[in-house]
Amino acid sequence: MQPSIIRTLALILAMLLGIFVPQAHALSWAIRWLVMGMLFLVFLQTRLSRSMLHRSHGPLCAANLAMAFVGWGAGWLVGGRDVALAAFFAGIAPTAAAAPVVMNFLHGRVEYVIASFVLTNLALAAFMPAMLPFVLGRTTPDAFGQVLGTVSLIVFMPAALAWLLRTFYAPAAGWPARLKNVSFGSWVLTLFLVIANASDFLRRQVSVPHGTLAIIAGITLLICAANFSLGYLIGGRDFPHEGSQSLGQKNTTFTIYLALTYASPLVALGPTFYVLWHNLWNSWQLHQRRHHKPPA
Repeated sequence: MQPSIIRTLALILAMLLGIFVPQAHALSWAIRWLVMGMLFLVFLQTRLSRSMLHRSHGPLCAANLAMAFVGWGAGWLVGGRDVALAAFFAGIAPTAAAAPVVMNFLHGRVEYVIASFVLTNLALAAFMPAMLPFVLGRTTPDAFGQVLGTVSLIVFMPAALAWLLRTFYAPAAGWPARLKNVSFGSWVLTLFLVIANASDFLRRQVSVPHGTLAIIAGITLLICAANFSLGYLIGGRDFPHEGSQSLGQKNTTFTIYLALTYASPLVALGPTFYVLWHNLWNSWQLHQRRHHKPPA
C-alpha cells in the first residue's frame, strides 16, 4: 500500500476515533506539547535567508491577519459572538507546518512556502497578545500577559531551542528528515485529541442548535475558499500556487489550542472544520497532480 494512502487512512481513522471515543478529551492537555514538538522539528530544518523572501510575503502576512477580522465581523452578522470567534480562530491561523510538504508534492517552490510559514507564525506570535483580548472582550493587562506567555511558549520557545541546537550541534538539522514519521504521528494524535474534545463537548452541550454548527461549518468553508483564492492573487505571476498554499493551508492545531484555552470547544470547532476543508482541497490538488503530470 502506498504511503500516501496509509497517511490518508490514518487521518480518517483519527477523526473517527475522536468522534467515537470522546473520553479522550481528558488528554487534551497534551495538545500543547504535541504542537510545540511539531514546530520544533520544522524550525530545526528551517534556515530563513533573504533569498527565500519575496515582496509578496508582506501582503500575504497582512492578508492572514485581515482575514481573521473579516471572518469575525461576518460571524457577528450571521451568528453572534461564538460564531464570530470560531471564524476568527479559523482565519487567524498561520501557514501550516505541512504546507511546504504539500507544495513539494505539487512540484512548487518549497522555499517560498517555508518563508511564509516562518513569517506568518512569528507575526501571529507578535500580534495575537493584542488581538485576542480585543476579540474576546477582555482587554485587560492580565489577559494580554497570559496570551503573550502562551504564544511565547508555543512558538518562540521551540524556535529558540531549535536555533540553539542547530548552532551547537549542526547534525541536528537532519533529524526532521529521519523523524518525519514521528512528526506525522504527532499530527494524527493531535487531530484525534481535537476531535475527541469537540465530540465530548457536543455530547454534553445538547442545547447547542444544529443551525449554529451549520453556520460555523459554512463560514469556515467560505474563509477557506477565500484564503486559497486570495493567496493565488497575492502570489502573482511568479508564485500563484505557492501563495495560495501559504494562505490557504493553515496551522489550525495552534489556533485550536488557543480557542480551547481562551474560549470554548464550540469556538474551537471553527478551526476544526477548517481542518476538513483545507485537507479536502489538498486531496483534490494532489489527485489532479497525479492525473496531469508535467512533461519530462
